[in-house]
Amino acid sequence: MFVNFFIKRPVFTSVCAIIILLVGAISIPTLPTAQYPEISPTQIIVNSNYVGASAEIVESTVTTILERQINGVEGIKYMTSSSSNDGSSTITVTFDASRDKDIAAVDVQNRVTSAQPQLPDSVKQTGVTVSKQSNNILLAIGLYSDNKALNNVFLSNYADLYLVDALKRIKGVSEARIFGERRYAMRLWLDPNKLASRNLTTGDVIDALNEQNLQVGAGQIGQQPAVDGQMYQIDLRAVSRLTEVEEFDNVVIKTAGDGSLIKLKDVGRAELGAQNYSSFLRFKGNEGVGLGIFPAPGSNVLDVADLVKKEIAQLSQSFPPGMKYQVAFDTTTIVEESLAEVVKTLLEAIALVILVIFIFLQDWRTTLIPVITIPLSLVGTFAFVKAFGFSVNTLTMFGLTLATGMVVDDAIIVVENISRLIQDQGMSPRQAASVSMEELFGAVIATSLVLMAVFVPVAFFPGATGQIYKQFALTIAFSIAISTFLALTLTPSLSALLLRQRPAPRGILGWVFGRINWFLEAMGWGYERSLKFLVKIKAIVLLLFIGSLGFTAWLYMTVPTAFLPDEDQGYFITIIQGPEGSSLKYTSKVMSEVEATILKLPEVTGTFAIGGFGFSGSTANSGIIFTTLKSWDERKQPNQSVQAIIGNLRKSFSGITEARVFPVNPPAIRGLGSFSGFQFQLQDIAGTNSLNSMLQTVGQFMMQGNQTPGLQAVFSTFTANTPQILIEVDRNKAKSLQVSIDDIFKTLQTYLGSRYVNDFNFLSRTYRVYVQADAQFRSNPDDIGLLNVRSQTNQMIPLSSLVKLTPTTGAQTINHYNLLRSIEINGSAAPGTSSGQATLAMEKLAKKILPTSMGYEWSGIAAQEKESGGQAPIIFGLGLLFVFLVLAAQYENYVDPLIIMLSVPLAIMGALASQSLRGLNNDVFCQVGLVMLIGLASKNAILIVEFANQLQEQQGLSITKAAVEAAQGRLRPILMTAFSTLLGIFPLATATGAGAASRQSLGTAVFGGMFVATFLSLFIVPILYIIIGKIRQRLQPVHHSPHLEVREEDHVSIR
Repeated sequence: MFVNFFIKRPVFTSVCAIIILLVGAISIPTLPTAQYPEISPTQIIVNSNYVGASAEIVESTVTTILERQINGVEGIKYMTSSSSNDGSSTITVTFDASRDKDIAAVDVQNRVTSAQPQLPDSVKQTGVTVSKQSNNILLAIGLYSDNKALNNVFLSNYADLYLVDALKRIKGVSEARIFGERRYAMRLWLDPNKLASRNLTTGDVIDALNEQNLQVGAGQIGQQPAVDGQMYQIDLRAVSRLTEVEEFDNVVIKTAGDGSLIKLKDVGRAELGAQNYSSFLRFKGNEGVGLGIFPAPGSNVLDVADLVKKEIAQLSQSFPPGMKYQVAFDTTTIVEESLAEVVKTLLEAIALVILVIFIFLQDWRTTLIPVITIPLSLVGTFAFVKAFGFSVNTLTMFGLTLATGMVVDDAIIVVENISRLIQDQGMSPRQAASVSMEELFGAVIATSLVLMAVFVPVAFFPGATGQIYKQFALTIAFSIAISTFLALTLTPSLSALLLRQRPAPRGILGWVFGRINWFLEAMGWGYERSLKFLVKIKAIVLLLFIGSLGFTAWLYMTVPTAFLPDEDQGYFITIIQGPEGSSLKYTSKVMSEVEATILKLPEVTGTFAIGGFGFSGSTANSGIIFTTLKSWDERKQPNQSVQAIIGNLRKSFSGITEARVFPVNPPAIRGLGSFSGFQFQLQDIAGTNSLNSMLQTVGQFMMQGNQTPGLQAVFSTFTANTPQILIEVDRNKAKSLQVSIDDIFKTLQTYLGSRYVNDFNFLSRTYRVYVQADAQFRSNPDDIGLLNVRSQTNQMIPLSSLVKLTPTTGAQTINHYNLLRSIEINGSAAPGTSSGQATLAMEKLAKKILPTSMGYEWSGIAAQEKESGGQAPIIFGLGLLFVFLVLAAQYENYVDPLIIMLSVPLAIMGALASQSLRGLNNDVFCQVGLVMLIGLASKNAILIVEFANQLQEQQGLSITKAAVEAAQGRLRPILMTAFSTLLGIFPLATATGAGAASRQSLGTAVFGGMFVATFLSLFIVPILYIIIGKIRQRLQPVHHSPHLEVREEDHVSIR
């Protein structure tokens, strides 16, 4: 026999085990570390800017053109865009997580290139950028100053010049991005009155700059072909491009009639300023800039973060006086904390499993053998984790924790049987090992194949759900494969070497074990009597079993669903939306008040605020505050959780009248939406609805949504009533005065919106030159009419005589979802309500509120939840099918697998009932547990069915006698493996700290399902074996197997 080879060669067997341990141990330091694998979808961002254009113009002339060209690119899932009043256009193209980012970026770039000829000239001049979006920020470092001389412009450019490049060179860093960036630009602030008095226009200034600020190559003296006898060659260098403020001040705009020169300083001023003033950043109330560090895929985020912190500490030694830095936001904290908690859970599980084994086996030698398989199986699994390109993350560690109780199961069964043969039948250790493996080889292989068959199909599912299932499931499959190999090789080999006939234990241990044995014997006696009684009332048991199937179906339909549990990640986000038309300074004032309120909370460690930025678009009246909290160990009370803090702040902020303030929890997995809760995209599917009519519909959703049970904080940051001024040119009058329409619009754009002209060199970098009216000439709507344009007759004509100004309202930002105009509505489930119930409530509102010209789609986590909800039944069904097929191949019939599979609904019933009793949802982690329970529930049934078949075939027992004796004979190993599995899972079900919600969901489902399945299947499986066996015997009266004969012994009596 295969196993006898390993029993006879213990050294060879031990070498195999040591190699497994070494390969796994070597793999561990090389594995990347992360909180989750790459679950978030691949995103490509397309940015462009139409300086001075309104949101509507950007939408029609830039965004729509690019969108229609990009639409249809291979692998696209959906596309969102925002067109803003600051002239910016941002398109986010989302692909499946499996899509390679580099290839996706190239495909999008090719589409953008083909669309560029249709774009306005100024957009082509500033360029359209295509970039890969990094969702998993690693660190945010705040740069600030206690010296007012170091303003944000200086801090931003110091970071760009001296920090960003150094940080990008660190191994494992893919991107270093400046938040609140104010990149240097030469700002030429014009005085329209002085220009008009000198009969000059913005066009004259721009022409002068294009003429006098240019980069040229002057050539060489003596360059070939040269005259005969040319003896030297000299390079020429011309000073052409301007570099200093004084040089721009002295740019000659025009030569006056008297020969004097009109320079830029005569009609304005030059300043080394910033390219963009549309946002600001504060750290703990101090204005500054931020550095966002993003890790490369596959890197060890903990090591990368340490390297970044060391590098910035080294670079800070060269900071100018007054410049400070601090790590404002560190995502590795939750990675470290959650992994530490999982490791702690793993160690607790190992300790509890060892305790259970010792209590049942009652001998250190016997206990040592299965205990050895725990480190061998778990450490060896890391070799497979490395080979399959996985990382050490929450999901793989979950898999190892759940595998802890499972990897010893086979070894326990083997060593317990060998020990029993030695003790009860007096066999030698080697003979007992050989005989035992003949009995158990098929059962061990069957149970292991069943467990692995459950998990293999889920490895091929796409999307975020597939990634969650894949790393978790395959990790368990790897560990089971190793433990099975060890159970068939190392365990019998060690048993033959270590086990001996042992005397009954004495002393305190003898007393304890005596009581345990008495309890187990009493349980066995009670189990035997109960089982024999149930055999007599098989019909009632069958009816109760059928009733349990209905109860399980009812639980599946009624337990609330969700995609992911709402985690406490150690920080939260606050969204600020000021009144329409409010300035960035007004937003800054409101945000200061909000920051002050947040910083008073004892659980808060700091804030990181970005003004002029919003998730649905960058506008002057919007802002975001990231708030970091103390460690989970310092927030153990229920009212200190992030959910409780957010709930209390919502009440506090409801009294703020200067702006709308919404504190929200971030998404459980970064990249799946902007924050937790749902994102509902209201769409203009007919293309005939105005923004105002859509906004009225949004208002109905907000009003009725916040009154609907199960929904809370239903809001939208979109508005369409921002104060605007409509400028209408009197084209007839302009032509009668011989004024170019083009000159009118260019004058407006340059004075009021700024105009990018060309570039200049500074500090070995190239920066842009912008022309714009000085602040005091564009602070009031009346200033528009005071601007002048020159006619073809060389007369200065004020715009007040050429344009009509009409106050109106409009949108600051126009959003699209899949090319259609859309408005995002956000919200969350009320306490006691699942996210699945919340989305259903919104869908009911949509049927009630939406006109036929409007529709909706889900985005973010809600979209993933809808997708995963459709996949879960398929995954579960495939798991059942694969297990059934493996068992059918093992037993060479379809009846025994059916008996075994009928134990699965009991496990599902226990899992869902446990979730319901604890108020937990049927989320992805619970669904992973349900898939796992297919194998675990089948395992115990296999032991009973396998042994019953052997008793019928080898000893000629009847169906009933074989079923009862098999159940009695396998009671002790079933209880032992069940207790080891249950106690291995128990620390997950009672988890606290970082990432506790997902551990509790998974642990509760598996613990409850395993508990119910173990104790009910001990009674149900033998009864079903008898009933189905007799039905099969009647259906095949001629060709029946010996073990299916019905005898008088079938009528079991209670003794």
